[in-house]
Amino acid sequence: MLPTPPPSPPSRCYAPEDRLGFILANRLELTGILGVGAYGVVYTAVDICSNVMFAVKALNKAGLDSRQLKFQQREIRLHHLASQHPNVASLVRIMDSPDCTYVVLEFCPAGDLFSSITDKGNFVGNDHLAKHAFLQILDAVQFCHSLGIYHRDLKPENILVTDHGLTVKLADFGLATTDCFTADFGCGSTFYMSPECQQPHPPPLSSYASAPNDVWSLGVILVNLTCGRNPWKRASLEDPTFRAYLKDPGFLKSILPLSNETVYVLSRIFESDPAKRITLPELRELVLDCPRLTMNPWTPNPAPQPVEFPQVPVSVPVETQLSGSSIGSSHSSDFSYADSDTSAITEDYTDMGGMSCVPSGGLDCEASPEKPAPHAEYGTCVAAPCGDAVVPFLPSQPLAVVC
Repeated sequence: MLPTPPPSPPSRCYAPEDRLGFILANRLELTGILGVGAYGVVYTAVDICSNVMFAVKALNKAGLDSRQLKFQQREIRLHHLASQHPNVASLVRIMDSPDCTYVVLEFCPAGDLFSSITDKGNFVGNDHLAKHAFLQILDAVQFCHSLGIYHRDLKPENILVTDHGLTVKLADFGLATTDCFTADFGCGSTFYMSPECQQPHPPPLSSYASAPNDVWSLGVILVNLTCGRNPWKRASLEDPTFRAYLKDPGFLKSILPLSNETVYVLSRIFESDPAKRITLPELRELVLDCPRLTMNPWTPNPAPQPVEFPQVPVSVPVETQLSGSSIGSSHSSDFSYADSDTSAITEDYTDMGGMSCVPSGGLDCEASPEKPAPHAEYGTCVAAPCGDAVVPFLPSQPLAVVC
């Protein structure tokens, strides 16, 4: 079982901006910086032959020991395996150089789900779009679980958006594992961690299950999509909002504009006992059956009278173990979190907008295999055995770097 990887040391050869203008494999030019994280840099790149844009994740190798290199290889091979699904960002190619490994990914110019929720206001108040996006995320996670892959860092920053929000794609497998049970406590981002993942030191439990931990994170994402907030700062008894929820799950409806059906769905997700927590297939059926997710002006039923609360947005920095650079993201999860004393129920929602994603293409001349249609052939997948699965790499190509 592999613990959370330690941060990579900075490259001895290049600062992030020094690689701008480099040409990889004689055709892929690095043109801009999308994000800088603990494990590397994400660049924009253009194929000088086809003019197609890509995202390139440069994972530092300089100064890494064999254990750290193993973590990098794990991220690449698990992402490669998961990218068979249409709602996982496509991993196009892998290239090696002495100082770093370049991972070529499809480029989504609309950015990540965090920006779409907070900056563009695409989802809050639009139940149809929020449900559509959530089911795609759920399907991607369920596909990963069927392969024995557990993401462990599900959050809007690690989900990319295309087609004006109609398509979302899971990304950043830096903390992903194939361990069904893990003792890697505190792995992920604080807002999205399950209670069992946040055990005190020393933890009373020797390990926790990876799959229910991902399910919990999906519940927080559902609140993000529908309300533009986090339900609490952390799922811990130290958090007063979470304590209030444990006393009465219906408490969320008093501070967030959630429908009764959504409150029930969340009560099944936010089950403190991971053994009793809802499974992904059950969750999918419940969400599909929800006639509406929120109590908002767009629904046919009369909207409730506005409730006046002090407009005090509480921005809480994430106490997180960074999993790396999200593609198109350089921010942290600074949603306001729902506080029983300071939260406001939003009644005037912003209309949707956004940008279309430039279709990605392969770097090789021959045609790349098409992805299967969404939801096709994923219901019969059998979970892979626990442990580090042997997953083939995409063929690495000789790397030419031209300044």
